[in-house]
Amino acid sequence: MRELPLPLALTARLLPVAVLASAGWALSSGPFAATPAGEQDAARKDTAASNSGSGSDASAPSASAASKAYSKAPAPCSGVSEKTVKSLVPGAKTAGQEITSTDKAVRRTCSWNALKGFDYRWLDVSYEIKASDDKARTAYEQRVKEKSGGGAVPGLGDTAYSVVNLTTEDKQQTREGAVIARVSNALVVVTYNGSDFETKKAPGTDEINKGAIRAAKEAVAALDDAP
Repeated sequence: MRELPLPLALTARLLPVAVLASAGWALSSGPFAATPAGEQDAARKDTAASNSGSGSDASAPSASAASKAYSKAPAPCSGVSEKTVKSLVPGAKTAGQEITSTDKAVRRTCSWNALKGFDYRWLDVSYEIKASDDKARTAYEQRVKEKSGGGAVPGLGDTAYSVVNLTTEDKQQTREGAVIARVSNALVVVTYNGSDFETKKAPGTDEINKGAIRAAKEAVAALDDAP
């Protein structure tokens, strides 16, 4: 097998990866990249029962405004199966790297990245817990508005959106997919990107989009599976 010199683009990309990974920070170029462990706890609250009996009290908040199904963000590195990590990020440690957060109750992120040969992949999964369904809905709509060109993902959470973008820097292509899903008062944000540092080409749109959606489906399901 012939040996190829390490491209400058690869060197430039991997250097901050090594530095930031050791510092506990995620590196992701996506429009929805999270700034990024402990015990996990995602609890369902029966808001309907607590609001029953409010009856004709006009001052009582609406069920939508008061709804809060999730009180804490689950452990993000458990949000995607080992099988999926091996498939989407060949060569990555399946345990993932949880990113330091200022408040793990409301936001937690896990990253996986690896270079296998000259083929590079990066996956981020982030959970954000909002104070209510309405606040989560507003945050979701704002994020979708910030990045147009994508489309809805049917059957994922209460509502979901995906978008794929291609960037080129120094003739090196990188294709990145982002999926945002809302489930009650929780947002699940997945970023998945890839590059080939030998051909300087990026993976196909379909591959990146399907990979991001696959990870997002598992991450959404993990909201209810978490203890």
